[in-house]
Amino acid sequence: MLERPRTTERYVRAVVAAAVATACLLLAGNAGPAHSAEAPPAPARHAADDPAEPGAPAPTPR
Repeated sequence: MLERPRTTERYVRAVVAAAVATACLLLAGNAGPAHSAEAPPAPARHAADDPAEPGAPAPTPR
């Protein structure tokens, strides 16, 4: 027949499980794409956004 685990063993298992869960959440949170140390690239510009560009249609008022 199975023995009932001691209270200390249950608490130790709970603390270890909590530490493992915390480590997994931290690793998952930091698993995003890496950022370079350089300046971020300039945002993409479209011809319609820049009226100074020849041949571009005038922007519509909002």
